[in-house]
Amino acid sequence: MSTYHSNSIITKINGGLLFSKVDNHFKNVFLLAKEVHQRTNGYFDPTVGKMVNAWGFGPVKIDKEPTNIQVDSLMQFVGFDKITLDDDILNKTSSEIYIDFNAIAKGYGVDELGRFLESKNIKNYLVEIGGEIRARGKNAKGENWSIGIEEPNFDGTRSLQKVTTLKNEAIATSGNYRKFRIDEVTGKKIAHTLNPKTGFPAETDLLSVSVIAPVSCAEVDAYATAFMSMGVKKAKTIAATFPKMKVFLVYLENDEVQTFASPSLEFKD
Repeated sequence: MSTYHSNSIITKINGGLLFSKVDNHFKNVFLLAKEVHQRTNGYFDPTVGKMVNAWGFGPVKIDKEPTNIQVDSLMQFVGFDKITLDDDILNKTSSEIYIDFNAIAKGYGVDELGRFLESKNIKNYLVEIGGEIRARGKNAKGENWSIGIEEPNFDGTRSLQKVTTLKNEAIATSGNYRKFRIDEVTGKKIAHTLNPKTGFPAETDLLSVSVIAPVSCAEVDAYATAFMSMGVKKAKTIAATFPKMKVFLVYLENDEVQTFASPSLEFKD
């Protein structure tokens, strides 16, 4: 599922194939991505890959941002309804459709490592890849796993804002404060989170989203990305529809940093 590896299944699919046989891992991620796509009203969409590349956040780097006309021409290849899965065969309505699972595959990798440990009868563990975490059981002290949530520091420094605990849960964090590209012509910061409905970087008031739930890490990974794309108000509304989901939002309001935490989200002193 890596768009950076030339021999991966997704790279071969993105190379122009209209249909291709996929493995069980690909099927699992596809089906979960489709579910999150539906539950977020389309704000999570792996077919946004063409736009990811056009804005310079994919494996191919660019010299300048795309024009409005270029964005419009590429948006015809964006839409989850343009790809279907028939048993183990993925079908695309156009060879130009480019799939990008990077916002969910890392969390899925965490889950696979966790499931491997469980297959070895290991019940107490924490798996982390690039900030996406799956925790089960207790730590060495017999306590719930403590997890720090970072401050959104723009200067590159790292500091903790809050510390919470995971009780057989997963957590994923998505943020724009560190992941962006500077346009060489305009000097503007271009956020890496794209709005799949427009094809442009999301104009969001959110700086950071952390999602915690007693589900797979792949799920919270996907929802964190979708929430970043839709902004504070919509993120709060959708998160509230999941009784066991907890979110911690860091956002700008009147140029001041504000935070929101789900009522059930507890922090350590």
